[in-house]
Amino acid sequence: MELIRFEKQVPEEFHKHLKGTEGIYEIRIRTMKGSLRILSFFDNGSLIVLVNCFIKKSKKVPVKEIQLAEKLKHEYFILKLNK
Repeated sequence: MELIRFEKQVPEEFHKHLKGTEGIYEIRIRTMKGSLRILSFFDNGSLIVLVNCFIKKSKKVPVKEIQLAEKLKHEYFILKLNK
């Protein structure tokens, strides 16, 4: 996370838009135990909201993880509108 924290433009290797989603991004973190993934989205273009995390065991992001991220994104903006 420190690697991407201060970057103006984070390399796609570490932060990539997931095709077929409405603004869901995948943050990639390599660890000794495997590949950690954090799904996120942007609020106002500069704030990155982290929504769910999992250890990736296959080449594709599991559909249930994408669905969870999209649900949390929707709930985030509903709550924000109601404030």
